[in-house]
Amino acid sequence: MIHIVTDSAADLPAEILKEHNIHVVPLTVKINGVEYREGVDLSPLEFQQKMLSSRELPVTSQPSPYNFFNVFQELSKKGQVLCLTLSSKLSGTFQSACVAKNMLGEKVKVYDTLAGSLGQGIQVIKAAKWAAEGLSIDEIIEKLDAVRKEMSILILLDTLENIVKGGRLSRFQGSLAKVLDIKVILHAVEGAVEVLDKVRGKKRFLMRAVEVISERGKDFSEKIFGITHLDNEEDANFLKGVIKERFNPKEVIVCPMGSTMGTYAGKGGMIISFG
Repeated sequence: MIHIVTDSAADLPAEILKEHNIHVVPLTVKINGVEYREGVDLSPLEFQQKMLSSRELPVTSQPSPYNFFNVFQELSKKGQVLCLTLSSKLSGTFQSACVAKNMLGEKVKVYDTLAGSLGQGIQVIKAAKWAAEGLSIDEIIEKLDAVRKEMSILILLDTLENIVKGGRLSRFQGSLAKVLDIKVILHAVEGAVEVLDKVRGKKRFLMRAVEVISERGKDFSEKIFGITHLDNEEDANFLKGVIKERFNPKEVIVCPMGSTMGTYAGKGGMIISFG
């Protein structure tokens, strides 16, 4: 039997974790000097409330190797373990999992999704389904390589406030963007994040994201889309409706964004993943 493990940055809803028997190792986030385990001590809604009332940007940290080791050790007694982590270009989570794996040997394998949020989560869901179908770990990893290569991730920043707090943008630049109603679309490139476009106005911003999706494929009938949001259910559901109508994908998952990804996306931010 193959047991699937991931970390909390995958932003998978509790019902999906339960349905596919997926085990989660939480990252941590520190807000106003208090440290919380993502998804354990702090729900997405609680994180939103605390982050929005904090003057400083929350600080996220990867799980320790010991946290992974405890999960791997228990599961490896009952079979093999495949752990899919947050992109190694964004966090040390993959390295922590690898340290833990090296303590236990060949019964555990660690896979770098080169993604976060539901870009990571979609790969986890597919791995769990393939494991349930009886595929070997090597066969699952071969299939994951193909999915990872085709995965597209768009990050829609409704506000640049958290980018300013994090020091990546000056306060003047952030204020100018706010006055001009400038929204930013980022995208994932080999696990890292780069600016894709800057758009003025909410409606043009959302429809530009839809245009980018259409530029990245023709047949989406077998694709799973994931949309996570930070306090922006209205726009997330609007995009869900447009995506279903225009692209007819296999499935569209919409859920709140956790603290790891939400710290960087900021209020109103969304991440659209498909693959």
